[in-house]
Amino acid sequence: MTFEDLNLNNALLSALNDAGYTNPTTIQHRVYPVVMSGRDVCGIAQTGTGKTFAYLLPCLKQWKFSKEKYAQILIIVPTRELVAQVVESVKELTTYMSVTAVGVYGGTNINTQSTEVMKGVDVLVATPGRLFDLLMNGSVKTKNIKKVVIDEMDEMLNLGFRTQIKNILDLLPAKRQNLLFSATITDEVETLMDTFFNEPVRVEAAPTGTPLENIVQIGYPIPNFYTKVNLLKLLLAEDKAITKLLVFVATKKLADELFIQLETIYPETCGVIHSNKEQNHRFNTVKQFHEGNYRFIIATDIVARGIDISEVTHVINFDVPEVPENYIHRIGRTGRADKKGIAITFFTEKEKTLLTTIETLMKYDVPLSSLPENLEISDVLTEDEIPKIYMKAYQVRAPKKEESGPAFHEKSAKNQKVNFLTSKKDRMMKKYGRPKTRGAKPPRKK
Repeated sequence: MTFEDLNLNNALLSALNDAGYTNPTTIQHRVYPVVMSGRDVCGIAQTGTGKTFAYLLPCLKQWKFSKEKYAQILIIVPTRELVAQVVESVKELTTYMSVTAVGVYGGTNINTQSTEVMKGVDVLVATPGRLFDLLMNGSVKTKNIKKVVIDEMDEMLNLGFRTQIKNILDLLPAKRQNLLFSATITDEVETLMDTFFNEPVRVEAAPTGTPLENIVQIGYPIPNFYTKVNLLKLLLAEDKAITKLLVFVATKKLADELFIQLETIYPETCGVIHSNKEQNHRFNTVKQFHEGNYRFIIATDIVARGIDISEVTHVINFDVPEVPENYIHRIGRTGRADKKGIAITFFTEKEKTLLTTIETLMKYDVPLSSLPENLEISDVLTEDEIPKIYMKAYQVRAPKKEESGPAFHEKSAKNQKVNFLTSKKDRMMKKYGRPKTRGAKPPRKK
């Protein structure tokens, strides 16, 4: 099947030809007729299978020019990197169309974005938090919105955008078409679809959790953290096929620590990216990696959903993700566009249970490989890896105090007070030493 078989207009076909696209992916040709029919859609497909074009092509095919300056198509995505990517895809497809696409996201001046939106927009791409802010200040009007696309809904819920998503959907026109695309559909996503969607048609390009055929998966059982670091250094030094590598770690702190250790060995060829990094740093890191200036970047799971980088040769899971679905998104960064990719996972004995859960989800056992003979096995343990000895604490009771009465001491003489009644005559005698009188009464006048 080719894109011409989808009955696209000449403007879209010309843009696709210019970009070198000839054949639609499975999710693209399956979703297209359903969206064109006007039904709500829940599209399930692995990362790297073309979900972005799957919803953009039918939405742009049905887009009609309007003199109104308010958006007709609203696309909600979890990260600023994905906003930039989707806006770029819209511009790529609308080379021969008069469509204005604007992206808005947090971490930058809201007033600048308000001004840009109010100038006029046809396709608005936004993260949930910033979109809700713009709705509240009146910069974004919803009356013209005909299609709402929610990309990676489960990731937005994981990032804490549950309330914003619900509030946004409540503010949108009741008469609209809802499209949801993701690699995984959780129970909470199902609940939201039941609440806000109108009997959506489920379109699956592959069952949730199925590993991509183009990706070779390898697992290394490793005793501790510092041996993981040594193995990563060894692979980078000896495997020349690793030309574009993504290293995924569990936390932002670990990403920074690993970057410090590797930066001295690979100066100006490695980068680090996570949510605490400034917007310009994140965009620049992705740009340097995309252009081939960086051999590898160290990242948290935000990159597993947030960016689309072609020709990633390898993915290394330095840590096994606690959420099994995140493993699918991580390894989906490689093996894209019918190219082969390699996904390597380092796991300790403690992480073995997490890997087993992932294998159950995928219905696939990750092949294990023995450690290289020249790998240096570290004896140094991190604080978390040092065995903890827990002793039962016995509560020692304090001895019982002897029963005693109230505290008592003799008062000084001046503080002793005795209550008794005295006559005035006695008081005067005590004070003056003699009786004190007022003198003889004068004789009574007759």
